Amino acid sequence: MIMFLYNINQDELEEIKEVPFKKEIEIHKLCESNLEKIFALKFVKREFSFNNFRFDTLAFDESSKAFVIIEYKNTSSFSVIDQGYAYLSLLLNNKAEFILEYNESCNGSLKRDDVDWSQSRVIFVSPSFNNYQKESINFKDLPFELWEVKKFSNNIVYFNAIKQSKTSESIKTIVSSNEQAEVVNKEVMVYTEEDHFKNSSEEMIDLYSRIKEFILSLNDGITIKAKKYEMGFLYKNKIMVDIHLQKKALKIWLNTKKGTINDSKNIAKDMSNTGHWGNGDYEIQISDDEELEYIFSLIKQVYRLRM
Repeated sequence: MIMFLYNINQDELEEIKEVPFKKEIEIHKLCESNLEKIFALKFVKREFSFNNFRFDTLAFDESSKAFVIIEYKNTSSFSVIDQGYAYLSLLLNNKAEFILEYNESCNGSLKRDDVDWSQSRVIFVSPSFNNYQKESINFKDLPFELWEVKKFSNNIVYFNAIKQSKTSESIKTIVSSNEQAEVVNKEVMVYTEEDHFKNSSEEMIDLYSRIKEFILSLNDGITIKAKKYEMGFLYKNKIMVDIHLQKKALKIWLNTKKGTINDSKNIAKDMSNTGHWGNGDYEIQISDDEELEYIFSLIKQVYRLRM
């Protein structure tokens, strides 16, 4: 993709040039200071060292209850696969140490069973990735993400998630002899939309598809993330709506606080003081399309709150 950026000064276009990061630590500090805004993650520890490894940032994803390791690079000369598997293998083989670090750094009371280890992942952040690195993540079940970050002369910073191409190929077919990969692949699961369809019905899949179509029509920037129990719809990289598919119903969670939307029909259940899957204080359960248009209006309210 070729992209030209300009400032408009009256009728003249002034080119906005990319300003390279001088050192890796610049990327590190920028991301760590804005972890919630960029990745919707909770900061745990900077430069967490363990067993001769040093993680640039240790974070926690509260929506999936999983640890996330973030690695910053100012070069493209590294192996995503090798480093990613080494980090996740270390995490999964030393769970108690990571929980201890979370509790000490965040003044928390996290327990082993509170963490969904199957959702662990590694994020690589760099100004650029070479074609080999981009191709290396094109597997349906690889728990690694690549994010490009660029800085420009007008003090604008650009973050872009490298999307995986549509593929049905499994990483397990090419790394079966790698011990670290074997440990990770046995425990870590990367879920897909199709995984959620397996335990549902044609009627509910059709209903879900109609809701999905509406949500995606709200903004081109809305993306979908398959999680263990639900499908998450993200705007500005934060969950806006979660949907759980069942055989005879859908459960929908609106990720907003109690009292922030106008639900005149009172069809959204208050979950603010009740443990539940999904994000937010509102839960809706539907089995047909009778109230679909009204539910769309509630979802639209949540979207507007995020704008």
